[in-house]
Amino acid sequence: MIEIVNRQRRRRISAKQWRDFGERVLQMIPLTKRDATIVFTTNRAIKELNCRWRGQNCATDVLSFPSQAEAFEADRQALLGEVVISVERAAAQAKQNGLSFQNEIGQLILHGLLHLCGYDHETDHGKMNRLELKLRKELGI
Repeated sequence: MIEIVNRQRRRRISAKQWRDFGERVLQMIPLTKRDATIVFTTNRAIKELNCRWRGQNCATDVLSFPSQAEAFEADRQALLGEVVISVERAAAQAKQNGLSFQNEIGQLILHGLLHLCGYDHETDHGKMNRLELKLRKELGI
């Protein structure tokens, strides 16, 4: 199950559209955990998160925060974690790259969910990038 949290007011977000999209992505990736939260936020908020957790004092497009439930948290065992997306940054990147806002958000959700599933493009010698490109094609984004 995908939960959508909208913490910004600059753009209208269809919770149903992105919940359905995220669930479709998770069905395409072989894994046992199936729950995640997608948070739509502002540049200011994502900059604060990026600074606090990655030591980078700048806004970024997407951050992933994997979740590791404790043994006593039976209701959270299926939770992969959270994907946080800056809507402002996504809109700017879409314009810059000649993409629709919808495609950019889809790509960021896919990228973030792959990170939650344990993929890391900085260390896996292209494995995540290859899978991401394959899934983009299958998802039409």
